[in-house]
Amino acid sequence: MSATPAQQSAPPQAELPCPPAGTGFTVLVVDDTSVDRRKAGGLVEEGLGWPVAYAEDGLTALAAIGEKVPSVVLTDLQMPEMDGLELVEAIRSRYPSLPVVLMTAHGSEEVAVRALRAGAASYVPKRSLARDLAETLEQVVEAAQAGRAHRRLLTCMSRVESEFFLDNDPSLVPALTSVLQEALYGMGCCDETDRIRIGIALTEALTNALVHGNLEISSELRQRDDDSYDRLARERCRQAPYRDRRIHVRAWLTPCEAVYSIRDEGPGFDPSGLPDPTDPANLERRSGRGLLLIRTFMDEVTHNATGNQITMVKRRKAAGDSPSPATPATHPAEVKRPPASRP
Repeated sequence: MSATPAQQSAPPQAELPCPPAGTGFTVLVVDDTSVDRRKAGGLVEEGLGWPVAYAEDGLTALAAIGEKVPSVVLTDLQMPEMDGLELVEAIRSRYPSLPVVLMTAHGSEEVAVRALRAGAASYVPKRSLARDLAETLEQVVEAAQAGRAHRRLLTCMSRVESEFFLDNDPSLVPALTSVLQEALYGMGCCDETDRIRIGIALTEALTNALVHGNLEISSELRQRDDDSYDRLARERCRQAPYRDRRIHVRAWLTPCEAVYSIRDEGPGFDPSGLPDPTDPANLERRSGRGLLLIRTFMDEVTHNATGNQITMVKRRKAAGDSPSPATPATHPAEVKRPPASRP
């Protein structure tokens, strides 16, 4: 990784303090239905052991946050007084370091996509809470906490180029995401909310490269059977040729934009055959969740012709710009492919 001194320090971003050591993380659950509210909170306490606070609508949630800021907000979308979309917008404006996770239900797909574009960090369908809630909250909180050390030094950078070659080790995914997020802080090319969302996009893209690319495991298997999916992943991490493949990652960061290229050594796929992940009709499909988040959080997303490389671009927003989902580039970013083996 290389860096050059900045001519001007990036403007400070509002941030939340890290929780004191030993206290863990906290969750604010927002839902106007008492049964759903308590169900979600119970899953958090049982699955993660994190303390849970509750609010019945967006206005009550904002009042609670004003008194004690949680680590993450888990909110329903359809509520009286202030709904989930309005809550996401208010939190991004007032607490940009505070991530929001949506609970979606059938009929709320359109609003959910709008909330993701407005600043929400992730989502979990209500019908999948028992299976996916704990994992999603951990991923989001991990992304939100990354990079809060070393920030004074990082503001001295004006350009970063880095290259990584990863083994098929899932523990390296959050580690690399954290490193790349730290570099984002010094660039000033995004606010705190987008820094968290870029972390989510990187995690999803790296996981796709590892599991679907190098290990050649179909997302449809996870849709049918979690246990079989996890077992096959563990087996292939020890089997040739899967175990010998690597993930190639390159990053270019400037104050104007962040560009990430992630390539696996699998056989690839036909990108033109992908369903539109930003179509609200596909929101409930578990298999398309990662790409939906990537395209929603990044400004430009392209695949190479063989489908084993994704390039993601996030540009600095001008004042007054409104968020919009990524669209495939007319002229994909030129990416020099790194060597096929370790240098």
